[in-house]
Amino acid sequence: MGKLTQKKIEAYQRDTFRISPGKRIKSREEAVQFANQRGFIYFWPIKDITLPSLWVAVAGDRPVADAHDDPGHVTWGWKDGLLGKRRWYYAKVLRKKSTIISLETAPYFYALSENYGAPDEDYQVQYMQGRLTQEAKAVYETLLNEGPMDTITLRLAARLSSRESDSRFNRALADLQADFKLIPVGTSQAGGWRYSFVYDLVHRHFPALPEQARAIKESEARLKLIMLYLQSVGAAAHRDLPKLFRWKMQHIDHALNQLEHTQAIQLNLELQDSEEVWIALSELL
Repeated sequence: MGKLTQKKIEAYQRDTFRISPGKRIKSREEAVQFANQRGFIYFWPIKDITLPSLWVAVAGDRPVADAHDDPGHVTWGWKDGLLGKRRWYYAKVLRKKSTIISLETAPYFYALSENYGAPDEDYQVQYMQGRLTQEAKAVYETLLNEGPMDTITLRLAARLSSRESDSRFNRALADLQADFKLIPVGTSQAGGWRYSFVYDLVHRHFPALPEQARAIKESEARLKLIMLYLQSVGAAAHRDLPKLFRWKMQHIDHALNQLEHTQAIQLNLELQDSEEVWIALSELL
């Protein structure tokens, strides 16, 4: 067996993250292809999380620029221009941060959500069981009954427009996106900044998604998503998986053992100058 080294990991990620100048993304269509190739990526790089992002693939491995005229911010226009176009799935998903998911991969995430095929009932069960906040219930019901709305109109209609409701409303939006119930489908010039998202319910915007996910077992979904993750990063510390996916460790370990059995990955690896237990694609060793 080969030895896992930081040099091998960095060389692998220069390719999959599109860090090398010759591999940078230069168009919106290439951005879609990148998401399709990787399965899921972040829109921005997220602190302490190793995952490809659209920003790095366009602008290089550097911090997100504060200047609005930075060339890397072309990504913002691509993202807004694709909202509602059904070319990819964009929402706050992984760690409730802006995530881009290929349409082929989205059903695997949906299969792990708390949506079981009855959109007008599932949220009520979650609420009664204490797994959905009152604010999230109000936002969901408003969109369910009234149709797509921009953020400002939605806050008013859901009776969450007071300043004291800011954090609770934003949490509701994030919670509903992370559980594949709500998705931004466009932008509006509403509000003081003349910019806000327009939201709709996932099952209404992607009506085929629930049925696509129905046949996928949870264990199968985890296998798929972990393998896509490792194919993007090459190697990861064992603790990185629950940090990213927020799954129970027993479920993660079960999937990892299955993948090791296929010889696709190697477990219990050591990396120089690291006290962590590492996992890597077999091809990296």
